[in-house]
Amino acid sequence: MLIPLRLLATTAIANTIIKMSTALQAASTMATTIASSDIGTPGKPWGVTELKQWRDTRVKVRSYLEDVVPRIESIRKSNEELYDVVQYGELLPITDDNDESASASESCSSSSEFPLFAIKTKNWSKEKPNVLITGGVHGYETSGVEGALLFLESKVPHYSQYFNIVVTPCISPWGYERIQRWTSKGVDPNRSFNPDGDIVEGRSFNPEAATEESAALIKFLRGDMMKTLMGDNDNNNDWICHIDLHETTDSDETEFRPAKAARDGRICDPNEKEEIPDGFYLVQDETSPMETWFTAMIDAVRKVTHIAPTDQDGLLIGEKISQEGVCVIPRKKDLGLCAGVTDAPYRTTTEVYPDSPNATPEQCNEAQVACITGGLDHILSVLENKKKRKNENQ
Repeated sequence: MLIPLRLLATTAIANTIIKMSTALQAASTMATTIASSDIGTPGKPWGVTELKQWRDTRVKVRSYLEDVVPRIESIRKSNEELYDVVQYGELLPITDDNDESASASESCSSSSEFPLFAIKTKNWSKEKPNVLITGGVHGYETSGVEGALLFLESKVPHYSQYFNIVVTPCISPWGYERIQRWTSKGVDPNRSFNPDGDIVEGRSFNPEAATEESAALIKFLRGDMMKTLMGDNDNNNDWICHIDLHETTDSDETEFRPAKAARDGRICDPNEKEEIPDGFYLVQDETSPMETWFTAMIDAVRKVTHIAPTDQDGLLIGEKISQEGVCVIPRKKDLGLCAGVTDAPYRTTTEVYPDSPNATPEQCNEAQVACITGGLDHILSVLENKKKRKNENQ
């Protein structure tokens, strides 16, 4: 369904939501009364009480309903012949249970808090490939949200000639408002898209529990509306491209890694810190190499901002690289990552570094868009070459 206008009537359309990521993180730190890593007893996993303490001390510093939702409506109104806005789900507020034996899921009650929106192009055609762009899976990663919205505003009118496009610009509104990596239930949403995935002891990117955020997107992508748009085929196999927009920030090491250790009952070793790459890079699924596609995206981003160098061991975020600016990890579906939610042959996770002294917030947003357009241009060239070869062989 379209965005309820009564909801939008209560919010003012923001002139801009581009803000310095570091300034927002500083505001969040100032507003938070206790560090995540100081919650609970060292070496003991959090229970309901600790989770509530953590949630109550994550303070709202920006507004999804005032910043993002009106901008989505503005995009729709700017080109009503091109866009539909679909509410594909909603997030429910938390009501805590003081009973220590209650699980996090048992401590929830239901009533609407955050509506979740997807923007899709109209007049879908089976002749055009389907493209999915996701942003704001980690709500604190600002350019993921901004990049998705900027792509809608500036590039989709052109690319909709060649692709059927769906964009979900802010999958985790609670995290967006509080500059947090986790959902309100203390789960990393970018590990929650396959809770039954591959768990390896000691690995930093193991699957976590399913979330409302991941469940809503999965239901949307596999639901009746998408099946109607795509025909009778398995819609997972009909996506040609999925680009999931992310950032790597200094707070990944200073805040979120220690918080995860405290939550899981581990003692955080300060010597385990990973080096944060200064620049843009891509995360490649080892089962989807697509070498020339990654090269095209890196070359497109290079025109906007710098590409992240490897560390002294030749690694990016502790992982081997396949080429400049591209690190390789196991199959993303097995890890519960959003970029593994479809079987699109062209799939990747972007990573921008907003804390770099060599990049502005605008460049970070534009880098996300450049990556998308570079990737789509390459796919178009591949499809055109296939078409030419087919015609020549007839």
